Amino acid sequence: MLTLNETHDANLTSWVASANNANNKSSDFPIQNLPFAIFRRKGSKESFRAGVAIGDQILDMAAAYQTTVFSEDRSTGKVRKALKACCDETLNRFMGLGFEHWSALRRALFHALRTGADEESELSGCLVPMADVEYRLPCQIGDYTDFYTSIYHATSVGSLFRPDNPLLPNYKWVPIGYHGRASSIEVSGHSFRRPCGQTKAPDADQPSLGPCKRLDYELEMGIFIGAGNASGEAIKLDQADQHVFGLCLFNDWSARDIQAWEYQPLGPFLAKNFASTVSPWIITLEALVPYFTTFERPVDDPQPLPYLDSEKNRQQGSIDIQLSAHLLTEQMSQKGEAPAQLSQSSFRHSYWTINQMVAHHTVNGCNLQPGDLLGSGTQSGPKPEEAGSLLELSNGGKKPLSLPNGENRTFLEDGDTVIFKGYCEKQGHARIGFGNVQATILPALTDSGE
Repeated sequence: MLTLNETHDANLTSWVASANNANNKSSDFPIQNLPFAIFRRKGSKESFRAGVAIGDQILDMAAAYQTTVFSEDRSTGKVRKALKACCDETLNRFMGLGFEHWSALRRALFHALRTGADEESELSGCLVPMADVEYRLPCQIGDYTDFYTSIYHATSVGSLFRPDNPLLPNYKWVPIGYHGRASSIEVSGHSFRRPCGQTKAPDADQPSLGPCKRLDYELEMGIFIGAGNASGEAIKLDQADQHVFGLCLFNDWSARDIQAWEYQPLGPFLAKNFASTVSPWIITLEALVPYFTTFERPVDDPQPLPYLDSEKNRQQGSIDIQLSAHLLTEQMSQKGEAPAQLSQSSFRHSYWTINQMVAHHTVNGCNLQPGDLLGSGTQSGPKPEEAGSLLELSNGGKKPLSLPNGENRTFLEDGDTVIFKGYCEKQGHARIGFGNVQATILPALTDSGE
């Protein structure tokens, strides 16, 4: 069960000095976090394997498995089994073991990494500096579903595409989602080509094919499924969190001009399937327990149907995760300037909770599998400056954004790098972060291949 326990104690510190907020007030990875990623040393031919972030270091799970710290006479069977699964080149097997194994390993790591632990002498040799590694996708993503959980984003975008009917009548009754493309999801740090596709200008007689002119980002959370469900068996609302391994930052890039022409009647296609980007670190749901908060639906809105409603979901269905979007233009990069922050919002503004997404996804018997990814949809807040996309911030391209260096943007240009950051902070609890997710836009590939 997801509850507060000793791993959330804000007073405890680690023998890895960089993990302690007293030494680094902006540390994303204190001992209360302990997220998972797949890594290897840069430029090496090592096998990829799981690592756990602690300060500016990574605890190599394969190396830790070889120590006596987690030997049979010093660890439980669940811890040993979980740690062995972390020696794989993906997290899928570990994710599929279920909450009891995830929690057992997280607690064992917490105790071994805290200040004064006898395990320091052995585990210190299993640390790898983050600066020396490269990442790949944390798991094999079999399927990807993108939801649409921000009512503020849905209303803003709807008003641009459908001024007379911005919010469709089913939005307040059902968590809207569509099946996305898993093969084009990449880990943070990659570059991708500006997509080409078919568009139609309002004054044109017919559509044309060419590079996207209205490329946009979408500030989202990614939700990784752990233990799945059998085909035909729905996951109940209050058990859904037992099937969620953890969360990451997620950018679901969007070609708005392609989207405007193609999205009816079946929704996004080429406007979305060319690229998506996830952060390398998955923050476990257990680490986020202190930041669970109440889920509130406006009293005048339709209340969820019984399968999407419970006391537990109302009391702790939302998570207060602070999210921000930043832009580093090519000119900024050349001059060594810092990225410009474009907006900041919170995941707590979602109109639908994670448990509701999972429960609805499976109510028809759909079987989820370890490593499946759910996108939250663009996380815009109630204020204009909390918008999670350029489409909203620029009012559909009508109001260019002025950047600190004098440049303007309505939509993204070649050479732009978009960076998302996320963290949780609450009085009485340690600040934990998500690291960041970033990717850079390259020019479209022309017919000549240039």
